[in-house]
Amino acid sequence: EELKPRGPIITFMGHVDHGKTTLMDAIRKTRVAAGEAGGITQHIGAYTVNHNGATVTFIDTPGHAAFTAMRARGANVTDIVVLVVAADDGIMPQTIEAINHAKAAPHVKIMVAVNKIDLPSANIDRVKKQLQEHELTPEDWGGETIVCPVSATKGTGIDHLLEMMTLQAEVMELRASPTARPRGTVIEAQVEAGRGPTATVIVQMGTLKVGDPFICGDYSGKVKSLLDDRGQPVREAGPSTPVKVLGFTGLPNAGDEFLVMESERAAKQLSDERLEAKRASKLFVPQRATLETLLETAGGQKVLRIVLKCDTQGSLEALLGALKQIESKKISLEIIHSAVGPISESDILLASASDAVVVGFNVKVESMAVSAAKREGVQIKLYSIIYELLDQIKDAMAGLLEPELRETVIGHAEVKQVFQLTRGIVAGCLVTNGRIARAARARVLRKRQPVYDGGISTLRRFQDDVKEVRSGLECGIKLGDFSEYQVGDVIECYQLEQIAQKL
Repeated sequence: EELKPRGPIITFMGHVDHGKTTLMDAIRKTRVAAGEAGGITQHIGAYTVNHNGATVTFIDTPGHAAFTAMRARGANVTDIVVLVVAADDGIMPQTIEAINHAKAAPHVKIMVAVNKIDLPSANIDRVKKQLQEHELTPEDWGGETIVCPVSATKGTGIDHLLEMMTLQAEVMELRASPTARPRGTVIEAQVEAGRGPTATVIVQMGTLKVGDPFICGDYSGKVKSLLDDRGQPVREAGPSTPVKVLGFTGLPNAGDEFLVMESERAAKQLSDERLEAKRASKLFVPQRATLETLLETAGGQKVLRIVLKCDTQGSLEALLGALKQIESKKISLEIIHSAVGPISESDILLASASDAVVVGFNVKVESMAVSAAKREGVQIKLYSIIYELLDQIKDAMAGLLEPELRETVIGHAEVKQVFQLTRGIVAGCLVTNGRIARAARARVLRKRQPVYDGGISTLRRFQDDVKEVRSGLECGIKLGDFSEYQVGDVIECYQLEQIAQKL
C-alpha cells in the first residue's frame, strides 16, 4: 500500500469570546472569494479550503470539550490545533484549559492565532510572553510554536495563517494510503427528514465510494450517497476529506470509527455482535482508573495522572507546589490539567480520555459532571484539607508500587523415616530448630540443594492434625504432591511477607 501525502485536519480551540467562529468564517470566505459557486458552505461539521494547491480540512465544532469527548471515544482525528487568543485579553482560564486538552492528545501540533490585532488595546508581545509561560514558546523567541497575528473581522493575516498551516503539515509529513481499506471517524451525526440517519465522516485511510458496505459504531449500512461540504453529491472521497454519508441503519455517535467491510453480510454480522455485547454490558460500568488501582507502566515507570480543580488561585498554587515536591524514581505524578472552579463535564471527559482521576479541593461538582463521571467510570475525589489530599496522593502513588516479598525461615525438620499411607507418602520427621507451621511454605533440601518447594498439605503429630510443631518434637509432614522423600532430607519451613515499598 503506497502512502501518499494527505491534507492536515485542523481544530480551533480557545476562549469563547476570542473569535474562533469569526476566524473560521473568515477562512470560509476565502473559498467564496476564490469564486466558488454556491456561496457559504452547508453545515456538515467540517469543510475544506484549497490554499495554493494544498487542501486543508477544518473541523467545524470548535471547543476543547467536543475535541476531548471524541478522544475519550478513542478517536484521534485532529493533526493541528489552532489556539485562538485575543490580542487584547491574552490567555484566559478557558485558554489554559484548551492548551491542556490539546497537549494531552498524542501527535497533535499546536499553532496559535493571535486574533483582534486591529484593536487599539492589542498587545501581541504580552500574549507571546504568556504562551512562553505555558511551554508554547513562539518561533521568533527561539521556540517551536508558530504564532500568527490575525484580524478575523478585517481579514488581515488569514492567508499567512493558511500558509503556516500547510507548512506545519509538510513538516509533519502526514501520509495515508488511498488504496487501503477505507476507514474514517464520525464527527457529527443527525436524523434528517427524508434522509434518515446521516453522519459526517472524515476519511482517514483509503477511498470511500458510493455502494461500499460499512460498519460504524454499532450499526451497519451501505453508502447510498456521499455529499461534500458544499452539499454536492460526489462518487468518492479520499484521505482527509469530510463527507456526509447516507445509508445508516441507526444513528452513530461522534467519535465512532467508520470502517468499510468486505460485504453487507459481514457488516451486519459485526453489527449484531456489537449490539449484543452492548446489551450485555448495560449492566457494566466502565472501570476507569481510580486512586486505588491507577497504574500504567511506561518503560518500567508507573504514572499517576490527575486533573486538579481548586477553589482559589492561592490554594491551586500551593497544591501544585506541594505535589511537585513528591519525589519518586519509580512513579511519576502527571497533572494533566489544573484550574480554579467547579469540576465540569469537560474535566471528566479529559480524565476519561487520559485515564486520570479528578481531584477537587474545596470545590463543587457540576451535575453534568456527576452524570458524566458515572457514565465514563471516572473517579472524583474531593478534599477540604490540604494535607489529607497530599497524603492520599502519596498513598496512591505508593500503592502503585509492587510490594516486595520478604522470606523468613522459621524452622527445620530432618526426615527420619518415610511412610507409605493410604493418603500418600508421608515423611516422619524430627523438628531440629524453630517450628514447622501448617500455614507456612516449605522446601525439601537434599545435600543442601532444594529438590521441592511448595505448601504443606498435611502436618500431624501422632493421629492429630496440628497447626504447628516446635523444636525437639516428632511429626508427619506431607508437602503438596511431592513423594520422593529420602531419609536425611531437611525440610526448611519459611514464611513470605509482603512489604509495601516506600516512594
